[in-house]
Amino acid sequence: MRFLTSPPSGSHWCPTQLLPVQAHARNVLIPLRLASPEAPAARIGFRVQAADPVAVAVGADTPEVASSSNGAGPLSTGGSGASVPEVDRNAKIPNLQAYGLEPENWNKAALSIVVVGASGDLAKKKIFPSLFALYHDGMLPKNFTIYGYARSKMSEEEFRSSIEGSLGCRLADGAKCEETMGNFLSTCRYQQGQYKSVDDFGKLSKRIAEHDGGHERANRIFYLSIPPSIFTDVAAAASEGCSSDSGFTRVIVEKPFGRDSESFQELSQALSRHLTEDQMFRIDHYLGKELIENLTVLRFANLVFEPLWSRNYIRNVQVIFSEDFGTEGRGGYFDNYGIIRDVLQNHLLQIVALFAMEPPVSLEAEDIRNEKVKVLRCMKTMSMDDVVVGQYRARSIGGEHHPGYLDDETVPAGSICPTFAAIALFINNARWDGVPFLLKAGKALHSRHAEIRVQFRHVPGNLYRNKMGLDLDRATNELVIRIQPNEAIYLKVNNKVPGLGLKLDVTKLDLTYKSRYNNPLPDAYERLILDVINGDKRLFIRNDELEAAWSLFTPILKEIEEKQISPELYPYGSRGPVGAHYLAAKYGVRWGDIVNPDEHEGDDDK
Repeated sequence: MRFLTSPPSGSHWCPTQLLPVQAHARNVLIPLRLASPEAPAARIGFRVQAADPVAVAVGADTPEVASSSNGAGPLSTGGSGASVPEVDRNAKIPNLQAYGLEPENWNKAALSIVVVGASGDLAKKKIFPSLFALYHDGMLPKNFTIYGYARSKMSEEEFRSSIEGSLGCRLADGAKCEETMGNFLSTCRYQQGQYKSVDDFGKLSKRIAEHDGGHERANRIFYLSIPPSIFTDVAAAASEGCSSDSGFTRVIVEKPFGRDSESFQELSQALSRHLTEDQMFRIDHYLGKELIENLTVLRFANLVFEPLWSRNYIRNVQVIFSEDFGTEGRGGYFDNYGIIRDVLQNHLLQIVALFAMEPPVSLEAEDIRNEKVKVLRCMKTMSMDDVVVGQYRARSIGGEHHPGYLDDETVPAGSICPTFAAIALFINNARWDGVPFLLKAGKALHSRHAEIRVQFRHVPGNLYRNKMGLDLDRATNELVIRIQPNEAIYLKVNNKVPGLGLKLDVTKLDLTYKSRYNNPLPDAYERLILDVINGDKRLFIRNDELEAAWSLFTPILKEIEEKQISPELYPYGSRGPVGAHYLAAKYGVRWGDIVNPDEHEGDDDK
């Protein structure tokens, strides 16, 4: 056995562990990613490409490293991200291997995660449980500490008790989970303070510095789990009083990002006075869901799909979000935004952008987000002719009374806020010209599910047309990506029923995740928080994406509010207002979740 010790000619070479090469094999070392001369030295993985089928073992300590935006702004320096190498799907992933980081990087750096608004529902229901899940799975750095920051007065023990009840283990047994939970809670601290106070954030900074003393780098992440009305105040106070002097400072901002184009621009300009774009991580938790992250893999890593991904073969695309419950006491908050701002303008539009974008130059965050912005800017301005709004009313089902939206005591009397909306979008480019993208979202509907349905065109000159009955729509090929619950991808195809004679049937080529994979799926917040730690912004929203999104929806939102357009009423637990069916029929489409209601049996499994 010999070792190849010289770098490839004509390239900037970074030292790496050398790979053994069989003497008789015609092998070359090919750099997976080359660092620029200006970039700091980084470990570069090499893959062996063999002309002969000779197996070459690559150690687990030589993963590919990908650079990404580090989130360092004028008040912070350093930080880098790395991509995750392919691993056994059933294996537990050590954090060092998963991110290709040198052990000393973790040992020399301290990480402080500050949850601002730590006493709120989002923090207790999502953020702290996600941090605990990451800790349980060994995905957090060794030297990390969590700080809760809020106006409420409470001791550290009271704070830990307040979040303990929301923590849970997916895999460990009771005794092991209790031990792990105790260790996690010991890393949690609490700091009481006012959101606008630079002095209070300064006290927090002093406390963090005392705890992080002795580490070369001290990185800080702030999660703003607070109302958008105080985003700017907190960003200003935290930036001035609590930024890191020796590591990165990153800030996670929750939606809503304004109410329209004007309010978004005001918020964006205010935040930009205190934070750089690299420091801001605008989170849309739907982008962290497993099936959404898999969307680009499904399309770009499978030859069978990408050639079909255009107007030539796709008849329409439906993105559907359905909840089987109403506002249930949260109507006061919901009434300020409505279903269009709450779901369509962000969750569903982001899904469409990922689905319809052109192939990016690479999987780097900026390349992906550049393509999303391009396709958003190609979308045709909507008119009210392509919009249906509805509001659920009271209904008794099986002897149980379900109140209507206006029966919620927190909702203003006579509110016309829509709890349902359906829209038709069109993309004016060569790939999608003329293809309707139908988006639908609503509360108090017949089932709980979120999915993408891709309906293909009819087979031209179909030899089996007479065997398919009168309803050709039921026989069309359809790709369904079920985002939640019971995550699945399935393709509906026509197939001969076994036996004598010739009878056709529509069946499914089905990939149901819980049947195929043993590991439970991580919560979306787990993935997104881990991406922030790693500096990976692929699943976060850039400023110009939001600008393009608001430019689409602001005109119809203003028209609805200025003209006081009344929503169409629909019964609680129904399939929504009749107008949504007419909207789909206008473009020769039927909603797939209604044509095939049996596909949602079991969707009430949470």
